[in-house]
Amino acid sequence: MSLPPGFLDELRNRVSLSAVVGRKVTWDMRKSNMAKGDWWAPCPFHQEKSASFHVDDRKGFYYCFGCHAKGDALSFVKDSENLSFIEAVAVLAAEAGMQMPDRDPRAAEKADRRTELIQVLEEAVKWFRLQLKTQGAAAARGYLTKRGLSEEAQERWEIGFAPDQRQALIQALTGKGIAADLVVEAGLAARADDGSLYDRFRGRIIFPIRDGRGRAISFGGRAMDPNARAKYLNGPETGIFDKGRNLFNHGPAREAAGKGQRLVVAEGYMDVIALSEAGFRAAVAPLGTAVTEDQLRLMWRIADEPVIALDGDAAGIRAALRVVDLALPLLEAGKGLRFALLPEGMDPDDLIRARGREAMQEVLDGAQPMVRLLWNRETEGRVFDSPERKAALDKTLRQALMRIADPSIRAHYGEEIRELRWELFRTGRRPARAGAARVWQPGGRGKFAPPPVPTEGTRNSALAGAAPETIGDALREAVILATLLRFPTLIATFESALERIEFSTEDHERLRNLVLTHGHGEDCAELVARDSALALDRVLNNPHVRISPALQPRADATFAAACLEEALARLQADRAHRTELAEAEEDLAHLADEGLTWRLSKAAEARVSASRGPKEQKSESIIAPNGVELDREELDRARRLLDSIDFSRGSSPRRE
Repeated sequence: MSLPPGFLDELRNRVSLSAVVGRKVTWDMRKSNMAKGDWWAPCPFHQEKSASFHVDDRKGFYYCFGCHAKGDALSFVKDSENLSFIEAVAVLAAEAGMQMPDRDPRAAEKADRRTELIQVLEEAVKWFRLQLKTQGAAAARGYLTKRGLSEEAQERWEIGFAPDQRQALIQALTGKGIAADLVVEAGLAARADDGSLYDRFRGRIIFPIRDGRGRAISFGGRAMDPNARAKYLNGPETGIFDKGRNLFNHGPAREAAGKGQRLVVAEGYMDVIALSEAGFRAAVAPLGTAVTEDQLRLMWRIADEPVIALDGDAAGIRAALRVVDLALPLLEAGKGLRFALLPEGMDPDDLIRARGREAMQEVLDGAQPMVRLLWNRETEGRVFDSPERKAALDKTLRQALMRIADPSIRAHYGEEIRELRWELFRTGRRPARAGAARVWQPGGRGKFAPPPVPTEGTRNSALAGAAPETIGDALREAVILATLLRFPTLIATFESALERIEFSTEDHERLRNLVLTHGHGEDCAELVARDSALALDRVLNNPHVRISPALQPRADATFAAACLEEALARLQADRAHRTELAEAEEDLAHLADEGLTWRLSKAAEARVSASRGPKEQKSESIIAPNGVELDREELDRARRLLDSIDFSRGSSPRRE
């Protein structure tokens, strides 16, 4: 029924939330503050001893820090007393002394029709249950016993049987005065081409399907005949049943999840029953279809991270991957999925009967995050032995990540994919992760160390996390990032080079991931700023970055591309030079080799060549015998190393 404008607001103003909730809970007076309208109690929606249920009387809202139940007075009455919304409104209106508005005749008629259909289905539940106890259901009882279901379990799940007769259910229900049209509308019967009616479920074990409030809304049936056209058959969609918006075992699973159990999503009725009977009571299943968007949102209302435990065969894997594609655009902070990989050819029911509850628990404990399944789908069984194949993998993964709407989640997925990519290809050093900047230690063979604590004056600098030896690197990194953000059309050109850089600060690492994640659109800088404004400000406000030629007002994309080429070349040469010197120090400690002279001179030659423009001359340099201009400081360091060696005896260099 429709309510007049302002009716609900007036109702909420007239009732006290603490008074409404107080009928169901015992307040913890040590934790509550009545003067401020701050009330605490054990949650009425799940079993607990601590007072984690909070009521803010002034704002009119409640929240449980255990099961995350939340709402106002109306939702509390609705959920705690298992009422419909209008029924909850009527209860509170009577308490507040407000007259309920007249019901819309059409809405009232529709609600009454739904109530009639539910009553018809409840009668069918009773009839199916009785049929399971008859002589004609002996084979069905034997099958259930073979599947490990005791009579008590069959009673708990209200399992029934539909005899293989054309009109047995129709005659039973119409004999109780139920109109034949209601039986058809409830999905229990269908009309043949000649207009006659026949039972929809025949020769099948019957599983009642109930909604979140425990009301019967449809049935599912498993055929006893192995040659039946469909092994499992669900009722058709009706005025009270939408198979894409409901879950099997929804109500009990929600209650169990509220008490702390892990929500497990299986494939069929028997899997859910087997899981629940083994102690995994927060188990649900879709209703004969692939998981839908509405069902996924319904799962997230029950638990933040459901575990998808589909069959371990090829069909189960395909179903899991379809769930991945469905979930990517819907991901939110704190809402995710994990995937339990069952042994090949087994479903949860098979695993529990064959190996026991502990085996299923082990599988659930080893459930993988969704990013791993996404990675496995694109890499398992494939060989990446060429740049083209690696580039194709990068493109596919990037397209998948771009489907994630939440920018923060997209960035974290990008970091995880980069880590997995490094583990697969093992090229270069391991990429740095956010929160643990990796810095170069001379002579350390690329070992990682914690970033230095910033001193006063560098605390807000983008270089605060860089080692002293890499300040120049960090400046070039900042210029590269700032240039790409000003000219996002260049990201595609320099994408591969950008992925290979091992950034020297956490800020630069985070910004690089965001630049790659947000793509090449004109709004790239805006999206990066929204995700990591502080890191971006530290880069752009650096005076060395502001005076960079590529960032001046008159610079265009062509000039910026040339600047990026030069900056990348210098960065690569400087790092290669330091690496060569560090490795030479270690080599000299073990073996004297005159070839080291050539290695060091070539490293210095490459560095000077990259760091000097065509018209640029360095004052602190000398000319080597071969005509190459060398940096004096680096050459002096190399000479000191070489002078300390007695080549005739092969002694180690003296330590300075």
